[in-house]
Amino acid sequence: MTESALIVRQATGPADTAALSGLRRAWTAEQAGAARVDPDFEARFQDWLDREGDRRVCWLAEHDGQPVGMVNLAVFERMPRPGQPPSRWGYLGNAYVLPAHRDTGVGAALVAALLAYARAEALVRVVLSPSARSVPFYERAGFHRADELMLLTLD
Repeated sequence: MTESALIVRQATGPADTAALSGLRRAWTAEQAGAARVDPDFEARFQDWLDREGDRRVCWLAEHDGQPVGMVNLAVFERMPRPGQPPSRWGYLGNAYVLPAHRDTGVGAALVAALLAYARAEALVRVVLSPSARSVPFYERAGFHRADELMLLTLD
């Protein structure tokens, strides 16, 4: 893929919301092995994004003007502590690239844009919950395995 054909930018506005929801549909269909019928999905996606808007930043990757990938960052403000400056951290989520555009630098460009934003916003850390397949990708981006977290899966 030529660099000039790939654009990674923050998502804004209704057209970008439609692109994000379309990529989410494609991701779900890929995982399920078939498209799922859900006529209310776009409205539910819009409602979710409206509620998340103050703390979630989304990026779109476009190739020749067509959406081919996405990622988002949920930003959390830490509880204040006496004598400490305020701080925030981020959770990288929902990273997805259409299969035809994988291994072409799209994912790396999306993560680079997200990390540039996190650094510019002075976040103290970015965490994620990778799939087994994506661990090497995130390690190449500078992430490392962390043993400090614990998990309780709720039904």
